[in-house]
Order: sequence, then C-alpha cells, then structure tokens
Amino acid sequence: MIAMLFGALDQTIVGTAMPRIVGELGGLGLMAWLTTAYMLTSTVVVPIAGKLADLIGRKVVYVTGLVIFIAASALCGMAQGMTELIIFRALQGIGGGIMMPMAMIIIGDIFTGKERAKWQGVFGGLFGLSSVIGPQVGGWLVDSLNWRWVFYINLPVGVLATILIAMALPKHKAEGKVVFDIPGMATMIVGVVSLLLALTFGGTNYAWGSWQIIGLFALAVVSLTAFIRIESRAAEPILPIRLFSNRVFTSINAVGFLMAVGMFGAIMFVPLFMQGIVGVSASASGTVMTPLMISMIITSIVGGQIVYKIGVRVQIMVGMIIMAGGFIFLTQLGMNTTKLGASGIMVVLGVGMGLVMPILTLALQDSFPKSELGVVTSSSQFFRSIGGTFGMTILGAIMNHQSTKLLTQDLEPVLTKVPDQSGMIAGLTEKIHTDPQSLYSMLLSPEAVAKLPKEFVDLASPILKSSMVTALHSVFWLGFAFVLLGAVMTLLIGRIKLTERKKGEKKMQEATIH
Repeated sequence: MIAMLFGALDQTIVGTAMPRIVGELGGLGLMAWLTTAYMLTSTVVVPIAGKLADLIGRKVVYVTGLVIFIAASALCGMAQGMTELIIFRALQGIGGGIMMPMAMIIIGDIFTGKERAKWQGVFGGLFGLSSVIGPQVGGWLVDSLNWRWVFYINLPVGVLATILIAMALPKHKAEGKVVFDIPGMATMIVGVVSLLLALTFGGTNYAWGSWQIIGLFALAVVSLTAFIRIESRAAEPILPIRLFSNRVFTSINAVGFLMAVGMFGAIMFVPLFMQGIVGVSASASGTVMTPLMISMIITSIVGGQIVYKIGVRVQIMVGMIIMAGGFIFLTQLGMNTTKLGASGIMVVLGVGMGLVMPILTLALQDSFPKSELGVVTSSSQFFRSIGGTFGMTILGAIMNHQSTKLLTQDLEPVLTKVPDQSGMIAGLTEKIHTDPQSLYSMLLSPEAVAKLPKEFVDLASPILKSSMVTALHSVFWLGFAFVLLGAVMTLLIGRIKLTERKKGEKKMQEATIH
C-alpha cells in the first residue's frame, strides 16, 4: 500500500509543479513531454513487468521497479534543464510501470475469493485518494519548499517501501530454464510507443494527415503485426496470443478499455466546462472533481463485498450503466449549471467506476491459473492505459472538429467587423481553424480578456460560450456511446464463480467459468 500510494501520488503531484518547473528551467514548448514521457514508458513496460513477474518472481521485479523509480526521482530533482528532466521522467515511468501492476499481482498471490475482492477495492481506492490529495500536497511542497521536493519526497517513502517489500515478500525460484522473449519485447515497445505518440500528437502538434502522424501509425501497424506473429511462436510470449481466444480475457479487457475512454473523457473535459462556462477558478474546478474520487473510493471498497451476492457480470453491467447515466447528465450541463449540480453528476460517475474497476482485475485473476497471474493482471492495466490515451485523443478531436465548425459559422463573421489591432484578429481567426480549444482558454481567462478590445469581448464571449457548450455536449454523447458499448460487452463475459479460501488453505482453487 505504501509503494502503490507514493507511485500513484507522483502522477498527480507533478502536474501542480509544472508552472514553477517551466519558470525555472524554461522550455515551455517541451512542457507536455514531462507527462508524455512518463505515460509512454509506464504504459509500455506494464505487460513486460507482468510476464517477468511470472518468470523470475514478484520480489525481484518489484524491488527493481522501486529502485528505478527512486533513482529516477532523485535525478528529476537534480535536473538542470528541461531535456534532462524529460529523460529522467521517462526513466521514472519505467519504474512506475513496473510498480503499478505488481501490487495487484501480489494480492492475487496471497488472497483469493472475498479477501482478494476486499483488498483490490482498497488498493483501487488508493488511486482515487491520490487524485484528491495529490494536487494539495504538490501545491504545499512547491509553495513551502520548491518544485524539486515534488520528486525528493519520493526518496524516504520509496526506501521504506523497498525495505518492507524486500523483507516481507516471499522469494520465488524459477523452475527450469528462464526464456526471455526479446523480439516480442522489442516489437511491442516500438508498436505501442508509435501508436501512443500518433494518438498524442495527432491533431495538435501535427495534422492527422501529416507524414509524421501517418508514418507513426504505419510503424505501429507493422510493429504490432510482427509482434503478433512472434508471440504466436514464442516459447514464453510477453502477451500470449491464445489468451485472446478466451472469452473472459477478451471481454473483460474490452470493457476496461471502453470504461477508460469514458472515464478520461469526464476527467479531461468537465474542468474545462466549469472554468469556461460556469466561470469558476482552476482550483475550484478541481474541487468539483473531488466527489468523483471520493465516491469511487467508497464504492470500490463496498463493491468488493457485494460482488459475491450479485455476481461479476451483473455488478460490472450495473456499474457501466450507472456511468452511462452520468454521461447523460453531463449532456444536460448548461450556462446555469451550479458547482453543486456538477458535483452531483461526479458522484454518479464515481459510483459507476467504483463498481467496475476492481472487479475487472478480480475476474481475470480468478479465471486463470496462478502461473499466468502476472500476465493477465498486467493486461488489465495495459488496456485501460491504452483506452485512456485513445479516449483523450478521440474526444479531443471531436471537441476541436465541432468547435471549428461552430466558430467558423458564428464567430468568424463577427471578427470581420472588429478593427484589427496589430494583426490580433487575424491570429484569432487562424486559431478557429487550428486550435479552437486554446481560443476558449485564452478568451475565457480574465488576464487574456483584459488585453482584448472591449467591443470584441462583448460580441465574442456569448458565441464562444454557446459553441463550447454545444461542442462539449457532442463529446459527452460520444463518451456515453463508448460506456454503453462497454455495458453491452459485459453480456459476453459469461458467468464467473469466484473462489473462496478458508483460513489455512494454501492451494488456490481455480475459478469455474460457465
């Protein structure tokens, strides 16, 4: 729990320190890479860590991940330039990507049945807790000390977690010759990184039709095709292709992917709505998201208990339907929405997520033998990470497309009537077609508005708000469609009977799948 909490906290704390980091190190144009570098390496290493945990044991993999994370945190704190910091963040992501699935794998080792469900709910709640307290801790560290302590704070906690895990976790001795699937690792890394880069920078840094994005997608297709061929023949594949013929494996991971698309859609766009339409501050919009995390924590813990009464398939379906209902409520957000009303919708979404998230991993672990626990557990997190990136990309593209269409129709004619001062209006017109989201952010910021002609602000502000509401409604409807599809996918899961273990029983019972 210590290791998982400090790993999860790091992802939320760093965001708070971004402005100070850029202020001291410069490199504003590289700021996005501080997040992207961590996301790329942490995502791609998850399935590799899961397989290595099955091959050479949990302890050695977990301790290695912790040591990498601690060392990289120290290097991040000592970085003297933005490029250095980005490289060290990528290294930190490798450590984080190893750590995250290991906790869930170890829960699968030492518990089965009701115990496992309870603890996975608690551990899932830790992620929600980190999202709530992370920004506050990050803000306190930056204000009281400096941004470097955002990374240094990992050192004492990480060392404590490493010592406890090294002492308490049983050793694992591999039986027979250990075979590493190097070609599989290489092709998967190239394929997944290419895909994530294309999804991250397509439509923002580069046009979707640019040679850079098309080239990345082509490289991803070639590499992942080679990966599939290699995995089908490998002695110890990183992600065995035969798993995809298992209905439980495929349907559970499909539900996780679709849930992540919707979840990141809500997390990404609701604060934009609150700041742009309701007019609250950035910190106040963060507090609107807090009920989502709190309700998710509570429901994760409760969901681990009630799953034995209502069953895996029913609970996942109910959770996805509740999430879908939350998205319908999001489509009703408007100019007169209050913070209380938005917070209520966040509670609905949090309840849905809390019912689903821990049960996905639980169902996978109880559906496969212990020898494959690492690879199936890490697959759940891997597909959710890919789903989150896909969600941010596709929903962001819809937001931009709808905004460009609406602003071209309603705002561009207005701009032609405003005197152009130093080419400002021409620049705003260009943003309509290239980056309408930045136009919203700029024109709905009090500091930016003060620099613009009053005549323009009076004419443009109502149009911008109306366009943003309509565009966000399109985004929320698409999120609803993905989550509803996830609810339909639960019908394919089948009936899973979760195992129970009496005290003192050592041999794990295998799940019965009908």
